Amino acid sequence: MLGISPAPDYNQLLREGGIIVDVRSKAEFAVGHIKGSKNIPLPNLNSNPAIPKDKNKPIITCCASGMRSGSAKSILKSKGYTNVYNGGSWLGLNNKIGT
Repeated sequence: MLGISPAPDYNQLLREGGIIVDVRSKAEFAVGHIKGSKNIPLPNLNSNPAIPKDKNKPIITCCASGMRSGSAKSILKSKGYTNVYNGGSWLGLNNKIGT
């Protein structure tokens, strides 16, 4: 009614073969990250071969606060990816998926 959709089930997306893309810098990623996540800094997102070729594969973006991951979601959507979710901060996302 208000355009608010339910929060995605991140664990289900991961079970379906989804990946977590952490768009923080390599230095930020080195300090701490979600196990199994791919580090693709936001400035490298447009030209990174680690992004799946399958544009329907679930992709969950994360960063330090949710700002860069929101930008990453927009970039991926503009490239034709259909199943992209902004997971927000990596710490918050890590708590939601329980790793």
